[in-house]
Amino acid sequence: MHSGRIPLADVAGGIDLAATLESGQSYLWRREDGDAYAGAVTSDADFETHPWYYAVPDGEVVRVRKTPDALVWESTTDAHDRLVDRLRLDDDLPAIFADAPALELVDDALEAFEGLRLVRDPAFGCLISFICSTQMRVERIHEMVSNLAREYGDAVQFQGETYHTFPTPPQLAATTEGALRDLGLGYRAPYVHRTAEMVADGDAHPDDARGLAYEDARDELTGFVGVGDKVADCILLFSLGYLEAIPLDTWMQTVVADHYPECEKGSYAETSRALRATFGGEYAGYVQTYVFHHLRTA
Repeated sequence: MHSGRIPLADVAGGIDLAATLESGQSYLWRREDGDAYAGAVTSDADFETHPWYYAVPDGEVVRVRKTPDALVWESTTDAHDRLVDRLRLDDDLPAIFADAPALELVDDALEAFEGLRLVRDPAFGCLISFICSTQMRVERIHEMVSNLAREYGDAVQFQGETYHTFPTPPQLAATTEGALRDLGLGYRAPYVHRTAEMVADGDAHPDDARGLAYEDARDELTGFVGVGDKVADCILLFSLGYLEAIPLDTWMQTVVADHYPECEKGSYAETSRALRATFGGEYAGYVQTYVFHHLRTA
């Protein structure tokens, strides 16, 4: 077993681990106590009961927990660099928010969840997670993704416990639509199955969008079955590093209607462009994530 610690003093702006991993941006992390997205997010001040979170990237179990002065981790391998990457611990939050727009809603969200960070999830797992997200509560999305890992991912042993990887494209492509429906995916089942086939067959991969101009990258991702503009923006923001992306889901459409009606332009592309400008442009996706989590948990 490998273990280590990342001092919070080395993380510019700190990290609210619970908010980061339970803010609707990642469904590939799980809580050891099973309460992720169950309305039991532990306060960062309550370190005695702060839970362990874990993920199983590339077959390696990584467990992480926050203490008063560090993130402590345990893993089947040296996980320091992986955690810095996956939790974006090298993002300088004070610098990112130095020029955040002076808007009451934004100020309230930034104050409520200081240290919330964007994640950088693996592209295929992120793609499938957000195909599952269509018209679904965050709790159910997390349940569906966890079920996919349990049923079709590889089992990995660590410290006497069994963990599961997220399925590879060939593993998901080898399933059937009926089996996926039985896991609760409903009408999303054929989307997940066909998208997995596309990636497994080498026809397309979400990483193909990396490096394209932002709106071109969004268009590239909509080539996957079941991926519209909103799901594409989620993949761009939570996996591929397009920090300007704003997924216009029901919550953010409500934000536009209730707070920034001047941003409503009649189409996804134009409304998204207007809200990006309102939220500061380059880091608009960071601002959006804070606002989304603040409103969802209010």
